[in-house]
Formats: sequence, structure tokens, C-alpha cells
Amino acid sequence: MSTRTAAPVARPQRTTSTSGARMSRRRWFAEVGWRHVVGLLAVVYAGFPIVYVISASLSEGGTLTGSNALFAEISTANYAALSDTLFWSWMVNTLVIATVTGIGTVLMGAAAAYAMSRFRFTGRRATLTSLLIIQMFPQMLAFVAIFLLLLGLGNVVPALGLNSKLALICVYLGGALGVNTFLMYGFFNTVPRELDEAAKIDGATHSQIYWTIILRLVAPILAVVGLLSFISSFGEFLIARVILQSEANWTIAVGLYGWVSALLEANWGLFAAGAVISAVPVLALFLFLQKYIVGGLTAGAVKG
Repeated sequence: MSTRTAAPVARPQRTTSTSGARMSRRRWFAEVGWRHVVGLLAVVYAGFPIVYVISASLSEGGTLTGSNALFAEISTANYAALSDTLFWSWMVNTLVIATVTGIGTVLMGAAAAYAMSRFRFTGRRATLTSLLIIQMFPQMLAFVAIFLLLLGLGNVVPALGLNSKLALICVYLGGALGVNTFLMYGFFNTVPRELDEAAKIDGATHSQIYWTIILRLVAPILAVVGLLSFISSFGEFLIARVILQSEANWTIAVGLYGWVSALLEANWGLFAAGAVISAVPVLALFLFLQKYIVGGLTAGAVKG
């Protein structure tokens, strides 16, 4: 009897499939994979300071140099010690100032942008040019003039003088009005004027068109402006330090700086704990407005 042997397996096919898989992996990395690597490095680079500050806030030693070993010591003593300070008063002051500034900036900027976008009047172009030029100069350059202005204004209207939170809010509103108005103006121009004309035919007034139609269509830019205004006023230090002179009226930025300004008695543990808690409102507001921001960025990508 003769025996038959099985035919050998074709090796070239496996080699071809393996090389094809390697080529597809290389192509995926060349087109998409490197973006994941860059994104991961960016997350690590941005997240390490946050992790370091959280570790320092949980270290009872109260120094940043002693927190090189992350989470080597976990204690809530720094957070408990905040109740013995004016931290929560500073937090309330900051939230009030930032919230009023954010709402006021949105209302004032939206009204000004609507007028610039929909009406034609004498001085309109000069006003837009002035707003564009004002953006070139940061507000902190005028802190000496602001100090002298409030010093003299306080003699006439004490509520708008130095050491007044209302005066600080007015300064923030004035500084943010130019850039936010110009930003909203470009977004208002994207809303078709035919909507205004159709509403006028139906008998709507300018006030009804503005509050019921326009503001709803430009909600994404309102959310962006409100968020940016809140964040900028929440963490602003220089002007707040010049205007707010009594410790009870300080904001978070001024108060936390006061804890570490003395080199010999710097309490970095309290500073880190306060910094972690003060980041929560900003993070919560950003997460709440994220859907409006993303919606505004993607609204023009689809027609229909």
C-alpha cells in the first residue's frame, strides 16, 4: 500500500498577511496614532501640576518641597484649617464679583453688539474702530489711573470708591465691554436679517426681536463670553489687590497670595487646599456650559 502525505501549508500567504497587518498598523499610526500620543503627552503635561497641588494640599507638613513624593502623606488637616481663616468669606466675595461681572458683561455686550449689527447710525464705524484699538491695551496698564479715579470718586460717591466690591465690578465691566462687544458683533452678523424682517411683519418690536429671537440664536456666544468673563474676574489679582484694601473684602486670588507672600511664614499647605477648592466653581461652570460651547462650534457644520 502506498501512503499519501498531506500537502505542505503555503507559507507565503501567512507572510503576506502578516506584512499587510504591519503595513496597516504603520499607516494607522502615521495618520491617526501619533495624534493619540500627542494628546496623551498633553494630558500628562497639563495634569501633573494639578496632581502635585492636590498632593501638597493633603500633606500636613505645609510645604511644596515636601510633596515631591506624591501622596506620601494623606491628611485633611489643611482643609479643616480653612474654617479658621477668612477663606470662605473670600470665596463668597469672589463668587459674587465674578457672577455679577459675567452676567453684566453678557447683557451689556449683547445689547451693544445688537445695536452695532442691526442699526446704522452716525459714529458706528468710529465706535467699532475704537473698540478694536482698545483691545490692544490690557486693563492692567491703567491700574494707576483706576486707583486715582476711584480715590477721587470715593469722596463723592463712597460706594464707588476704594475698598468697594461694587467699584471693582464696574472696573471689570468696563474693561471687558470692548473685547466682548467686538466678539459678539461678529457672531450677531451671522444671524440672517430676514428673521428680523419676518418678525417685524408679524408685528414684533425691536425689544421682542432681541429678547425672544436673537438672544436664543446667539446662546453659544453668550455662554462663551459669560464663561470667559467669569474665569478672568475669578482669578484676577492686580486690580483686585489695588482696589480691595481691607482683608474682609479680598478675593480668592488676593487672599491666597497673602498666605504665601511672606517668605518665612509661607503656608503652602493652606494655599494648595484653597487653590483646589477655588477651582471647583470654575470647573463646574465649564462643564455646565460645555454643551452650549460645543453646540456653537458645530452648529455651522451641518446645513438644514
